[in-house]
Amino acid sequence: MFAKRQSVLAATAGAPPEKPTLRDRMTVVGRFMRRPPVAVSLAGVLLIAAAALFITVLGDPRAGAPSARVALKRNADTPAAAPVPTGLEAFTMGAGGLYADLSTDGDPALNGEAILTLPDGAVVSGEGAAVTAPRIAARPLAAAPIAGLHQPGPDGPLPRIAPDGRVPAQAYARPFVSDGRPRIALVVGGLGLNAATTRAAIERLPAEVTLSFVPYAEGLQGWIDLARAQGHEVMIEIPMEPSGYPANDPGPYTLLASSEPAEIQARMNWLLSRASGYFGVTNYLGDRFAGSEAGMASFMATLRAKGVAFLDDGSMSRKPGAWARASANRIIDEEQSAAAIVGQLNALEALAKARGQSFGTGFSYPVTVEAVARWTAGLDARGIQLAPASAMTQRPGR
Repeated sequence: MFAKRQSVLAATAGAPPEKPTLRDRMTVVGRFMRRPPVAVSLAGVLLIAAAALFITVLGDPRAGAPSARVALKRNADTPAAAPVPTGLEAFTMGAGGLYADLSTDGDPALNGEAILTLPDGAVVSGEGAAVTAPRIAARPLAAAPIAGLHQPGPDGPLPRIAPDGRVPAQAYARPFVSDGRPRIALVVGGLGLNAATTRAAIERLPAEVTLSFVPYAEGLQGWIDLARAQGHEVMIEIPMEPSGYPANDPGPYTLLASSEPAEIQARMNWLLSRASGYFGVTNYLGDRFAGSEAGMASFMATLRAKGVAFLDDGSMSRKPGAWARASANRIIDEEQSAAAIVGQLNALEALAKARGQSFGTGFSYPVTVEAVARWTAGLDARGIQLAPASAMTQRPGR
C-alpha cells in the first residue's frame, strides 16, 4: 500500500495542476454563502445598497420637511420664566384682554398665581387652596328680621305688611337716590348652593348689585344675613313649572300650572318662610306656569297681600300684579364666556343711555361674577349710575 502511493505521487509530481472549472467555482461559492452568518450579512448589505439606490434615483424623502437650527442663548438680564397669568386670564377673558390693565386690589391670592374653575363652579388656586376674591368695603343694611314685617306661618315666619303701612318691598330694599344720570340694575342669582361662588358674589360685587338666593339652599338665612351685612338687597327664587316638566324639574315645591289656588298657596307658604330679609322674589324657569292665568293670579295676589315685589327675568313682562313689579331687559350670560357677557353688559349700557335705565339678570357662574365685578368698576367714569334692582320696580297701575 505504502509503495503504491509513492509511485502515484512520483508519476504526478511533474504534471501541471488542473484548473477548476466555472461550475466547480460556483459550487464552492454557493456552499460558502449558504452558511447562516454569511447569509445574514449579505442581506444587510443588499438592503443598504437598495436604500442608497432609492435616494440616488428619487431624492431624500425628508427633503421637503421644514427644519431649522437655532442657537439658544439665555440673556443674563432676562427673567428665567414668564409671569404667571392672573385669575381672570386663566379662566375667563382668555385672548379678550378687556380688563388686562385693571388692578386686583393687591390681593396676594390673585397676584402671581393661576386660578382654575372646577366643573362644580368652585374657584381654586393652582396649588389647590381656595381663593377669596378682593373684598369690597361693606355698606351694611339693617339686620333682618325687622319688627312688624313678619307673622307666624304654617312652615315658619311669613312676610306681611306692618300695621303702620311699612312693607317688606321697601323696608328690605337698598335705599337709592337718583343723581339724574342713566342707571343700570343687575341681579346675580342661583346663590346659596355653592359656597365659593356665593361668597365671591357677596364680597366681590358692589353693594348695588342685587343677589338672588335658591330657597333650597342649606343655611339660607346665614347667607342672606351675610349679604345684607355687606350691603346687598336680596331676593328669593320661586321655582315655577317649565316646559319639559317633570323631566326638567325645579324641585319639590315647584308652582305647577295645573295646581289649584290652595296648593299654590301652600307651596308659597313654604318657599316664603325659608328666610327673612328679602324685599322681593324672582322666577326660576316657569314658562309653562306663566301660561296659567289662574296660577299667576294666585301667585301675584299672595305677593301683593304680603307687600313683596316680583322681578322676573324678562320672560313674564306682560304679567302684572304683586306689590311692585319689574322685568329685566336682558339675561347677560346665556353664553358663558367673558366676551359675550361684557357684550351684553355693554348693550345694557347703551340701552340705559337711550332710555334712561336698563335692567339685567345673570347666574352666579364664576365668569359672570368676575365680569360684572370688573365691568361695574368703571360705570361711574362712563356716566352711568349703578342702582339696586328694587329701584326699577313700580307699583301696579302707577
